[in-house]
Amino acid sequence: MKIYEYTPHPHIELRKKRAPKPKAPPAGPVTRFNALLGDRITKGVGTMWCAYAFALIAFISLPAAIHAGTSALISWIAQTFLQLVLLSIIMVGQKVEGAAADTRSEDTYKDAEAILHEAIQIQKHLEAQDAVLQSLITALKKDGKE
Repeated sequence: MKIYEYTPHPHIELRKKRAPKPKAPPAGPVTRFNALLGDRITKGVGTMWCAYAFALIAFISLPAAIHAGTSALISWIAQTFLQLVLLSIIMVGQKVEGAAADTRSEDTYKDAEAILHEAIQIQKHLEAQDAVLQSLITALKKDGKE
């Protein structure tokens, strides 16, 4: 007599089929080209070296903005410096945050997989104990009848 019947959760088989995967390449040659170009530009602009280059370009126009007056200086700060330089710096920060989030996500997936493995091992252990208990019950019943 088995005292427990193990029923695996339906998500277990789905999880085995759908492990985390890297980004799939886009379909179609034009789409692939656009994705590649966008990726390269994003990677290039999203570096501190690009931020330094943009800052240098912005500072070249600073003297002209100062001589043109307060309005031009405020416009230079908002439209030239902040937008041009901070864009790259924000992209660098986003890249750092994204990499950290990817690492956390992968660690969480691996943790869940380890927990699942441990739960399966516990289930096997309990099944082995059930078998031993069943054999003891059978032996006790035999000894009680004789």
